[in-house]
Amino acid sequence: MDLQKHAQPQDTAPDTAPRVSDLRASDADRDRVADILREALAEGRLTAEEHAERVEGVLHTKTVGELDAFIRDLPAAHQQATAPAYAPVPPRPAPGTIPDEADASVVAVFSSAMRRGRWRAGRRLHAYAVFGSVEIDLSEAIFEYQQVVIKAVSVFGDVQIRVPENVTLRGTGGGVLGNFEVDTLDSVESDAPVVYVDGWAVLGNVEARPRRGKRVADILERVHERVQERVQEKLDKKLRKHLDR
Repeated sequence: MDLQKHAQPQDTAPDTAPRVSDLRASDADRDRVADILREALAEGRLTAEEHAERVEGVLHTKTVGELDAFIRDLPAAHQQATAPAYAPVPPRPAPGTIPDEADASVVAVFSSAMRRGRWRAGRRLHAYAVFGSVEIDLSEAIFEYQQVVIKAVSVFGDVQIRVPENVTLRGTGGGVLGNFEVDTLDSVESDAPVVYVDGWAVLGNVEARPRRGKRVADILERVHERVQERVQEKLDKKLRKHLDR
């Protein structure tokens, strides 16, 4: 037996996998680089002539490596995104955290009722539709609390719930010969409101979904205001004590 022959390592197959830089660039890759160049122009890192020249080159590139050459000297090209694609959803409120009593109720019995426009959403809302229709539109509401629970019950009726597109939406419920449908939504903002829809549809309909084009511009505005007011009150008390001495 030729031990030396068997001890020799076997030839490995050549690595034919293409490098990332050799891959063909997509339109999305070109758009990403163009965005970086546009930001560099706005920050003053590139002159208008340099920006125009590089954008022209980006439009005619064929590979990813060629694209990287246009932004290699820009800081944004070396920054890695550390933020998650969506913010973790806060734990569901523990029993007793949110009072069982509703801050507001919308009831429709053989009629219609709605709550929409610029209004303040509390911690808990109740919606009841019995042979009627209820609409709760939070797309322009002011969220005083981050977590909002909506109890929706429909009996031979219809409950429609609309929320801004940049909140988190969750639902727990079901239907008895009816429809209970909540479009799950995850916000990318860590302090975005979380709306929980709980309920049942008995020979009726309950739906909750985002209203596209509507976003919360003042997330937790009232909470921040209350914190500032409390801080100001403490400062005023300390100032009064100091003056009374």
